[in-house]
Formats: sequence, structure tokens, C-alpha cells
Amino acid sequence: MTRTELFDPETLTEEQRALYDELRSGPRVNPNRPGGPVDIHGRLTGPFNAMLHSPRIGGPLQRLGAALRYESSIDDRVREMVILLIAGHYDCAVERVAHQRIGRRLGIGEETLATLDRAEVPASFDEGTHESAAPALELAERMLTRKLPDDAEFEQLKDQLGPDGVFEISSLVGYYWALANQLNLFAVQPADHGPGA
Repeated sequence: MTRTELFDPETLTEEQRALYDELRSGPRVNPNRPGGPVDIHGRLTGPFNAMLHSPRIGGPLQRLGAALRYESSIDDRVREMVILLIAGHYDCAVERVAHQRIGRRLGIGEETLATLDRAEVPASFDEGTHESAAPALELAERMLTRKLPDDAEFEQLKDQLGPDGVFEISSLVGYYWALANQLNLFAVQPADHGPGA
């Protein structure tokens, strides 16, 4: 049972409505979900509904997520694999369902998805996977298990990912770590987005 109400779009405060409208018109709107991150009743889903509790914090938080998903230099498949590793590590159903769907669209294979769901880094990658996958997942796993790289290992990761890549992957881990924990704390379940979700 969820621990947070699903906000009715008709009863939102002015601040909540501004965040709601931002989410309904921003980069998360795509042909597969033309209404954005909402259920069949127009209510925000996943982490976005809980953000309405505090739009002053929820707004900047969702904008960070949008920047990481739509503006970073991280390869799309690599980004989704990192997110799915986090979802597996925290057993986060909402992240698992949403990002496995995205991963499949991007061509991530079922074996890779199953490995990430067990919170494990794949021993090999699907054909066409960007070369940054192995170091990105290594960095993510080290952060999740609190085994940060020593100086030599950090320099190697920096050589492989670039300083911007290390920063962006570490930010991606921090953002989805926060979401996974919030989603689990509020006992949020995957939503029904209707056909074509």
C-alpha cells in the first residue's frame, strides 16, 4: 500500500500546479507518453507525485533528473544500465519497470536486464553498447557498495570516462539513489499509463 496520496490535478495549489504543468510539458513528454509522466487519470506517477508535497524542492530535483536524462553526455544505453543497476541494488519496482521499458526500446538485451536486476554488472555487453559501459557501471557499483576507487583507480576511470563523465555518472548515481529510496520510503508502485506506455 502506498504511503502518499495521489494528488488530484483539480485540487492542486498554485505552486503544485506550476510543477505539475512543468512536468506535463517538459522533455519527459514523448510520443510513447504524450501526456508526460501521468496515469490514465492525469495524476503524476512515480517519483513525480511525491514531489508535489514540496514543489520548492521537487522542482529543482526533477530538473536535475531531466538534465541527467536529456542533456548529459552519457550514452543512452549506458545511462539506462546505470539506472537499472541502482534499481536492482535498492529493489525499486518503479525504477525497474520504467527503465527496463526504456532499456528494451534502446536495444538492451534480456540477459543484461536480468543481470542488472540482480544488482550485478554484466560480464559482457550487447553488441553496439558504448565503450563507456564497463567503467560507468564499475563506478556506479563502487558508489553503491561504498567501495570508492583509490587514487590510481580514480585516474583510470577518469581516463576512460573523462572528468565530465565521472562527474555525470556520479551525479546520475546520486540522483537515482535518492529517487529509489524515496520511492521505497513512500511505497510507490508502478502505475498504469494505459496503452502505449
